[in-house]
Amino acid sequence: MADQLSPDEKFHLITRNLQEVLGEDKLKQILQEKEPRVYWGTATTGKPHVAYFVPMSKIADFLKAGCEVTILFADLHAYLDNMKAPWELLELRVKYYEQVIKAMLESIGVPLDKLKFIKGTDFQLSREYTLDVYRLSSMMTEHDAKKAGAEVVKQVEHPLLSGLLYPGLQRHDLRKLFSELDLKFSIFFFFWQYLPTLGYAKRVHLMNPMVPGLTGAKMSSSEEESKIDLLDSKEDVKKKLKKAFCEPGNIQNNGVLSFVKYVLFPLRGEFSIKRDPKWGGDKVYTVFEEVEKDFAEESIHPGDLKASVETALNLLLEPIRKKFETPELRKLTNTAYPDPSKMRGGGGGGGENDELAPSRLDIRVGKIISVEKHPDADSLYLEKIDVGEPEPRTVVSGLVAYVSQEDLQDRTVLLLCNLKPQKMRGIESQAMLLCASIDGDPRRVEPLDAPEGSSPGDRVFVEGYETGKPDEKLNPKKKVWEKLQVDLKVSDECVAQWKDKQLMTKLGQITCKTLKGGNIS
Repeated sequence: MADQLSPDEKFHLITRNLQEVLGEDKLKQILQEKEPRVYWGTATTGKPHVAYFVPMSKIADFLKAGCEVTILFADLHAYLDNMKAPWELLELRVKYYEQVIKAMLESIGVPLDKLKFIKGTDFQLSREYTLDVYRLSSMMTEHDAKKAGAEVVKQVEHPLLSGLLYPGLQRHDLRKLFSELDLKFSIFFFFWQYLPTLGYAKRVHLMNPMVPGLTGAKMSSSEEESKIDLLDSKEDVKKKLKKAFCEPGNIQNNGVLSFVKYVLFPLRGEFSIKRDPKWGGDKVYTVFEEVEKDFAEESIHPGDLKASVETALNLLLEPIRKKFETPELRKLTNTAYPDPSKMRGGGGGGGENDELAPSRLDIRVGKIISVEKHPDADSLYLEKIDVGEPEPRTVVSGLVAYVSQEDLQDRTVLLLCNLKPQKMRGIESQAMLLCASIDGDPRRVEPLDAPEGSSPGDRVFVEGYETGKPDEKLNPKKKVWEKLQVDLKVSDECVAQWKDKQLMTKLGQITCKTLKGGNIS
């Protein structure tokens, strides 16, 4: 295709949907003489998310225009950014990023033959690179480093010195990359101004737009609510889009609308709104500005926009999900991004910086050995439940309206055992009995069931998080349970799940009797 394009057509492909281009005249000159060589880099920190389709769609444009593209996996940068990637995981993170980015490009039909992949630590530990870093540090002020770092390094109360080093390293090796490449593609141009003082000609800089996340701010790997992961299930995509910031008529900081502009239109050339005929029926748009205009005028409802983006997004994600179903890539995913409690030696001690992992919940099988009405509340049961400890735990539950005393007696149930005890009508409840329920129907509640043959005290775990150690007590101020609970669901097969991973004991799955698609609390 590139052989059939004029230099002006290639220029349009290379520069469309960019925030800014520094060096347009030089780019036009290069296109008259040769095929440009482009560089794009990414730090191998958290798992790539759907916002990565924005640079991927631009890389598709570069390749269509005949460019040679180098992708740098900046592993050293990932370590310097508040150690988002531990040193011992750098190599595994690079392998994961390479596999997932190749899968993304394949899902949008991009040939990989003109792509080159390079790893930062292959050259960023060299003598030449180190000397250039020292040279740059003698020219760059602390103010400039802090200002530049604020855009790319995670901001914390007590920042590390590494956060000041990071911006200087953003130029990704003067001797190796800039001597070989014509164009730099990123959201960051801090180092551009320093090239001549270090003896290098300025390159054309292509600035990628910063796309809003689902909350309206930047989409971030470290902020769960802001992003959709590339391996998220269809159910997770639906749930996250449903909660996304998308006010009627508001086109500012709208991550859903931005995804249409920067990903779907460049890749597909059109966008289809699916809706009920009474609300105008389906409509195909071939120009983004018309989508934006109709949304601003509230001709497109946020619910219809989200549902249409959901359909288009799942078409992009399905080949990636399928590729990562192989045992090799599942293993790579689990080792590159292990259960946080395993990385802490199995501690999972509930410190304020601990990541959210379901292994922090102490869920056990229990057996009800007695049940009676609460002496001060007819709507509550007072239960004694064996959880494998010397003494049974006292549990207060609101199951009176749903299950008879006879049906609860001697029943095997599931308990969350590391919540802070709470007094309910004067009696301390020492655990929470876990049940399935249906939103909008308060009459439908069922206790969860453990596998046949389970014993009191058997531990319940989430598939893939078997070895993490629960917190001794969940800190109520951190709302660990509340944040994890939103992803606890019952599947269409009546199997309890957390983010599509099964809740299990050593004997099998946790289930409920009838409440398909229910919530767990």
